[in-house]
Amino acid sequence: MSVQLLRRKFTVDQYHKMVESGILKEDDRVELIRGEIIEMSPIGTKHAACVNRLVNFLVQLLGKRVIVAAQNPVALNNNSEPQPDVALLKPRDDFYATAHPQPQDILLLIEVSDSTILYDREEKIRLYAEANIIEVWLVDINEEIVAVYQQPTAAAYQLMQKFTRGQTLSIQAFPDVKITVDEIFGR
Repeated sequence: MSVQLLRRKFTVDQYHKMVESGILKEDDRVELIRGEIIEMSPIGTKHAACVNRLVNFLVQLLGKRVIVAAQNPVALNNNSEPQPDVALLKPRDDFYATAHPQPQDILLLIEVSDSTILYDREEKIRLYAEANIIEVWLVDINEEIVAVYQQPTAAAYQLMQKFTRGQTLSIQAFPDVKITVDEIFGR
């Protein structure tokens, strides 16, 4: 006889109440994905350097055209509030002080990945497509590949392109802005 385990799923509001009540601390490395609280992997030095490089570079390239958010929550729906490594957001005077950015506010999400590449590719990319995020980059530190996902549907992205060192890519919302893979990974 097999036993079916029941899982308790949480809403974003319940998740926030856990922080307010002290069950979760604001600096706990967790995110809410499909109602489940997921512990995030520790950030290694290569990962941190890549995120820092991306943030610095994107701020220089785009200036006040966007808000560049690093490792901050985005509210995708009632049961998912991931913390992508980098988010390019539509500018707002309050810098999202009254609510976390929602899908319509997001111009680009970037996940930098080393040890979690399969989870990011199979779970988070699908979650972002379902939320209709117009563009996502999955930066694979180990292989030095940037996978660019565009044209979301309810189940997946219709278009995925891979870029390697020596190649140039642009942001769908800013086609005039060119970025080389070498700039993302460092020289």
